[in-house]
Amino acid sequence: MSTPEPQGPLTGTKVLDLTRILAGPLCAQMLGDMGAEVIKVEPPGSGDDTRSWGPPFAGTESAYFLGINRNKRSITLNMAAKPGQEILARLIQQCDVLVENFKAGTLEKWGFTNDWLKQNAPRVIRCSITGYGTDGPKGGLPGYDFILQAESGLMSITGETGGDPMKYGVAIVDITTGLLACNTILAALNARHSTGRGQHVEVSLYESGLFMLANVASNHLVSGRDARRFGNGHPNIVPYTAYPVKDGMIAVAVGNDGQFVKFAAALGHPEWPSDARFVRNQDRVVNREAIDGLIIEALKTFNADALIDTLTAAGIPCGRINSVAQALSAPHTVARKMVETIQHPTSGDVKVLGMPFRFSGTPPSIRRAPPTLGQHTSEVLGDDLGLTAEQIAELRAQKVI
Repeated sequence: MSTPEPQGPLTGTKVLDLTRILAGPLCAQMLGDMGAEVIKVEPPGSGDDTRSWGPPFAGTESAYFLGINRNKRSITLNMAAKPGQEILARLIQQCDVLVENFKAGTLEKWGFTNDWLKQNAPRVIRCSITGYGTDGPKGGLPGYDFILQAESGLMSITGETGGDPMKYGVAIVDITTGLLACNTILAALNARHSTGRGQHVEVSLYESGLFMLANVASNHLVSGRDARRFGNGHPNIVPYTAYPVKDGMIAVAVGNDGQFVKFAAALGHPEWPSDARFVRNQDRVVNREAIDGLIIEALKTFNADALIDTLTAAGIPCGRINSVAQALSAPHTVARKMVETIQHPTSGDVKVLGMPFRFSGTPPSIRRAPPTLGQHTSEVLGDDLGLTAEQIAELRAQKVI
């Protein structure tokens, strides 16, 4: 007798993904990776904006879209049209989770208010992903990752000391918002076990950006002093930055005074921890330029691999600064299955990032390649909603799907 395949922790959960771009699709993809059945609803003809964001493309599919839309079925639907709204209502009533990042008030304009949900889909969890939330001076305005990196203060602490503010290399506010949205949905699903009801949850790019300030925000709130840029350095820990070596650069993270003693000895300078300027971490923070200068001078004769081996043996956190290509092909990346190959219906074999979470009893999985636009429209309308072939053909003729 064959053993049934293990199912993900969200198997049996149905998610309606009404989002586009990054934060929402990433959230819905993670729910899908954990076993949820995800239906992605896209505008007919164009679909999610990121379908055209390239190059690069795998066949006709953009790499951007492929990276955040697996484990979903795609249908096209004109939600601004009355027949489209009737279909949307039926889809919502069949789902456990509705994720949307429309401009504030859009769903309500179509009749899908929170009161409608309470009356017609009381167990549905609605997650709204917004730019700035729905109240406050900027409530209701659309949000864009780059602008939120600027407004939240993140750019002011990123970049070289004395240089220009710099954005992160990926849309980090969008990504963090997607992660927070996923967490919030999971919490609301858990709450439903005791309340029996769904609820409206909300995350915004603005609040995510502020949340990401973490210890830097706390530093300011406690001291009253504004934050500044430290390049690759850390505002509260020294030495904790990137240093040049003979054949490249390495990152070093000395987290406490004991590690600093070992670090200094490994570099052949056991006298450093006895210097009054460097005895404690707080001393080194005040005198960061002095100790960093000594370290840079000492590292000129070291090769990266040999130094990493020496420091690792001494218990000092360190690593080579890899390119993206090096990171994605690293032996540990391969061992942890963080790059997977999937079979796409039009693009053939496509490499995608793996899943960054593990479950011992209910493992996540990649069950579906990122869908082509509207790939599952007839399937969802026919099998899930019970529409006939004639009804589906009529909707196509009316350009509702």
